[in-house]
Amino acid sequence: RIEELNKTASGNVEAKVVCFYRRRDISNTLIMLADKHAKEIEEESETTVEADLTDKQKHQLKHREALYVTPSTESLPAKHIRGKCSVALLNETESVLSYLEKEDTFFYSLVYDPSVKTLLADKGEIRVGPRYQADIPEMLLEGESDEREQSKLEIKVWDPNSPLTDRQIDQFLVVARAVGTFARALDCSSSVRQPSLHMSAAAASRDITLFHAMDTLYRHSYDLSSAISVLVPLGGPVLCRDEMEEWSASEASLFEEALEKYGKDFNDIRQDFLPWKSLTSIIEYYYMWKTTDRYVQQKRLKAAEAESKLKQVYIPTYKPNPNQISTSNGKPGAVNGAVGTTFQSQNPLLGRACESCYGKFIGPPTPLVVLGIEPSGSLPLNCIPSSFFFFFPWILLKSFLFL
Repeated sequence: RIEELNKTASGNVEAKVVCFYRRRDISNTLIMLADKHAKEIEEESETTVEADLTDKQKHQLKHREALYVTPSTESLPAKHIRGKCSVALLNETESVLSYLEKEDTFFYSLVYDPSVKTLLADKGEIRVGPRYQADIPEMLLEGESDEREQSKLEIKVWDPNSPLTDRQIDQFLVVARAVGTFARALDCSSSVRQPSLHMSAAAASRDITLFHAMDTLYRHSYDLSSAISVLVPLGGPVLCRDEMEEWSASEASLFEEALEKYGKDFNDIRQDFLPWKSLTSIIEYYYMWKTTDRYVQQKRLKAAEAESKLKQVYIPTYKPNPNQISTSNGKPGAVNGAVGTTFQSQNPLLGRACESCYGKFIGPPTPLVVLGIEPSGSLPLNCIPSSFFFFFPWILLKSFLFL
C-alpha cells in the first residue's frame, strides 16, 4: 500500500509503502497455522458457502489471501509499480465468492511479523450479529415486577421529569461553574497551569464540571439548597478536573510524539510512552486534545505538508520480458519440442514454463495424467528452460577440472 510519494535529491521518485505478503512467501509451518485459523473462522461462521466451492475456486481463494505486515514501511523506486489492486480486511458478513468475482481483489485476516516469523489474528472485527446486538425486552405492564438483576443494569443519573424548570437548572449550572473557578483560584497547582482568570473560567466550564453538577442534582432529588451545600462543603469548594488538566506539559509532549509514531494505536502508546496512564485516561485525553488550538495548528501544518508532496507520478507502460512465453489468440503452441501445450501470461520473474509446469508449480492444479508430469515431481525434459542446456556443460567442465 502506497503511503506517500517522495522525490529524492537525484530527482528520482520513491514510494513509501506498507508491504503485504502472499502465502508463497512464508514457511510451510506458518501456512499450516494460517489454514488452521481459516478453518476456525469457517466453523464459527453461520454460513457454509465455502463448502459449496469447487476445488478450483478454493485454490483461487487461497491465492487471493494476503498477510498484512506489522506496521512498518519501506521505500521503493516508483518504477517498480506495476498496477493497482485492492486489499481489505476479511469481511465476515460478505460471501467469499465476492473476492473471486472482482479482479485484482485480495483479503487478509492475519498479521505477519517478518522479523520474528509469527502470525497473529488482526485486531479488527466487524461487530455485526447476535453477539453485539442488544435484546430489547418487552415493556413491563403496570404493576408487573422487574425480575432482572438490578446490579447488572446501568445506573440512572438523570430524570427528565424533575420538578425544576430549565431556567432553574441553568442557574444551578452557572453556580457550579462559579464554584469551579473559585476552587481553581484557591488551588496552587491550578494557579500555575491557568495563571489568568479567563483560563480558570474556561477550565471550570468544561464538561467535567457540568456532569458533576447534574449528578449532584439527581442524587439530592433536585433540591437546590442541598445540592449547593454539597458543591461548597466545609473543607472548601469542590474542584473537578478532567484529563486535560491532570496531564503535565511533559506528558502532553510524550503523547503527541507517540501519536505521530503510532497513530491511534492507544495500546502501543500506553506500552511504549505512557505506561503509568490507564488506557481510559489516554483515550479521554485524546478526544479532549482534538478540541485544542494545538491540534488545529498541527492539522494545518500537516495539510500544508500534504500539499507540497507529490500526489501522482507518471508510470510508463510496462514492457514485458522478451523471454516471456505467450501465444496469440490463445492457440496451442510448442516450446522445446513440447507439442500440444498451451501457454499463459506469466510473471517474467518466474522464467519460462509451459502450462504443465505452470499448472503444477505456479498456477491452479491440473490432473497429472493429462499433463504427462512424472509422479516423482520432476520437470519433463521438454519443459526445462533452454538456458539450462547452455550452463550444464560448463558446470560439468568445472567439476572435471577440480577432480
